[in-house]
Amino acid sequence: MTTTQAPATHAPTGTRRRGSLEPYLYLLPHAALFFMFTVYPIGYGLYISLHRWDLLNNTQTFVGTEFFRNLFTSGTPQFEFFWRTLWNTTFFTLVSVPLLVAAALGLAALLHRPIFGRTFFRAVFFMPGILTVSVMGILWRWMFDNQIGLVNAARDLMTGAPPIAWLSTEGLAWVPIVVGTVWWTVGFNMTLYLAAMSNIPHSLYEAAALDGATGGQQFRFITWPMLTPITLFVVITTALASFQLFGQSLVITNGGPTRSTQSVIQYITEEGFTNSQISSAAAMGFVFGLMMLVLTAAQFRLMARDVQSTEEK
Repeated sequence: MTTTQAPATHAPTGTRRRGSLEPYLYLLPHAALFFMFTVYPIGYGLYISLHRWDLLNNTQTFVGTEFFRNLFTSGTPQFEFFWRTLWNTTFFTLVSVPLLVAAALGLAALLHRPIFGRTFFRAVFFMPGILTVSVMGILWRWMFDNQIGLVNAARDLMTGAPPIAWLSTEGLAWVPIVVGTVWWTVGFNMTLYLAAMSNIPHSLYEAAALDGATGGQQFRFITWPMLTPITLFVVITTALASFQLFGQSLVITNGGPTRSTQSVIQYITEEGFTNSQISSAAAMGFVFGLMMLVLTAAQFRLMARDVQSTEEK
């Protein structure tokens, strides 16, 4: 018995071509905006960094990597101030990130419990995050003012001690910046941790309680391992945000005293718009951007390994 096979049908050529192009048409708006606001500015910034850019001159002289070499040549102002402000920014990041992660995790652990008024307290800790950096900076500058600040007034009231020059003393000037930043941004990380904690199955805690595990043991062996992925996200985003320090140091201390709290982005802005060295500022921006890419890749690699090992367990 023979069977006849139905002839294969082929879609019209126009239909196939339209079907193959359709996904790209959906991507076209995003691709156009991406090239317009990301690729083109990066390419144009690289072009500026390779020329001696003068806004009052129509002819821009090509100088190659001169402005990049200045950043790695000892004795140039760019070398001195760029690396000094980069260290300032790194110091701020090393201090603020652990505080922001630990404070957010602690607040989330407290407010995840069914306590009275927890919704109110969640809102209280989150609300500072809606303030602009200028409002936040003015508030904490006043709090730590050398003469009339609330902190010095409280010290005088309680101990009669003389006022401390917080804003004009190297080292101490970081205190209002760090404390103000933690107060300003801890609510966002707290909300992320609260959302992650709500997704942990309650049956794990019930089983641990039946086995006699204490609250601390439950946090150590259940909560903390289950929070590893969100901790990865919090650490990376907080570190990147800390390296972008600008408004806090500008408003609270204006980078002083003697540039001890000036951030690298603040110095790049000064170089470009105050000193009118646009090409030098563009070169600094590229070097700093590459450092951030390397830092992000390293953080993902190290912490993703921890996430994978936790999932395997």
